[in-house]
Amino acid sequence: MSVTVSDLPVVVIGAGPIGLAAAAHLAERGLDFVVLESGPGVAAAIDEWRHVKLFSPWRYDIDSASRRLLEQAGGWTEPDAGILPTGGDLIDSYLAPLAKTPQLSDRIRYNSPVQAVTRVGFDRIRTAGREDAPFLVRLADGSELLASAVIDAAGTWRRPNVLGGSGIPARGETAAAADISRALPDVLGRDRDRFAGRRTAVVGAGHSAATTLLDLGELAEQVPGTEVVWVVRGADQARTYGGGDADELPARGALGSRLQNLVRTGRVELVSSFRIESVDQTSDGRVELVAGERRVVADTVVNSTGFRPDHAIVGELRLDLDPILGSTRALAPLIDPNQHSCGTVPPHGVDELAHPEPGYYAVGAKSYGRAPTFLLATGFEQARSVVAALAGDWDAARDVQLDLPETGVCSTNLTDTTSSSGEAAGGCCGPTPQAVEITPPAGRGLATGISGGLLTVIDDKPTTIVSGCCS
Repeated sequence: MSVTVSDLPVVVIGAGPIGLAAAAHLAERGLDFVVLESGPGVAAAIDEWRHVKLFSPWRYDIDSASRRLLEQAGGWTEPDAGILPTGGDLIDSYLAPLAKTPQLSDRIRYNSPVQAVTRVGFDRIRTAGREDAPFLVRLADGSELLASAVIDAAGTWRRPNVLGGSGIPARGETAAAADISRALPDVLGRDRDRFAGRRTAVVGAGHSAATTLLDLGELAEQVPGTEVVWVVRGADQARTYGGGDADELPARGALGSRLQNLVRTGRVELVSSFRIESVDQTSDGRVELVAGERRVVADTVVNSTGFRPDHAIVGELRLDLDPILGSTRALAPLIDPNQHSCGTVPPHGVDELAHPEPGYYAVGAKSYGRAPTFLLATGFEQARSVVAALAGDWDAARDVQLDLPETGVCSTNLTDTTSSSGEAAGGCCGPTPQAVEITPPAGRGLATGISGGLLTVIDDKPTTIVSGCCS
């Protein structure tokens, strides 16, 4: 092969917060790179929930190298560190200006979804000479790029979990897709007509479910006939309700108290210990969720069961994936949601993200597999560490520093809230947190979290919030 691998660019998959952070660090290191974004603009996935607020303030949401590039370019005013941005704010006030800096502007290719990543001339079986072969990145339009390394920051937003209680689609779920909404619909805005005056079943025990339930509760107060049912697999919802003062992010800390009140007062009907086996249609065109002899009937269903990574595009690379989470095997015990919350994940970088395939790294939410404990700040440090390693600066790559907010609660859809013995099981923050009642001071609001890092802050009227998972 005539090409010299070291002369090829690093390919970054995804132009979201973590992909652009990787690009910023590559630019500072003087490494050649190209960013491939599947959507028409930066952070296309975030643009789908631009109405939603993050529950982490700006101080945790801006990468260090990205900040330096923006400051060098001039004309950028850094947002107030204590303010909670919406997804739209994250794009308009940070990511879009970052993508226009001289170092990045001509390195990002939009409408370029990646179809597959492999090694030129090598399938997964062949070994001899493998490390000397460049990566081959094929796009959906059939075009191809060669790369010296691949940083996969594609995220998980476009691959939601299924409703089926056994990890595969429930019988009839695929056929009923038109009646099943993705997580975090804009209940009070763009998607209002789909839910107003109708009965909605929200499936999931995490905080994205809580966010949607709160918005539906607000809609029910505005529009007569709006009904809300909350469908969960477990028997104890303490993890969704709990949180309180142990959380250093106030917007995430007072988690679930209003949702608990909606359930207590009957404005949200709770159906627990319900494992969906099939999704049927009734004779009048409604959706019927079935679990044994039990039935839940609704006009529409919101799937808030979390997300999972797509490893199919790198199926010919040699990956060492944890059999449970789908992260690297070395990272899994550090992010296990049964042991860690978002804020207790220990520092980790290139060593924990490495696969047997040298030069391929998944960073960001995708690196966490199905674990819902990801923070943007964690992804920024992952990107910095990986780029330092690609530049040959292993001292910097292994000097991983993280300053994360402590959290008293974080949700997971991986485990039930009861153990095999029937006793209450711990959540991703360790022991199951206790529900707390919090009365807001005059003029102040409460906050409630969401799964995969989504949350709602309530200031008199609820405002939907989201994050990278727990960012």
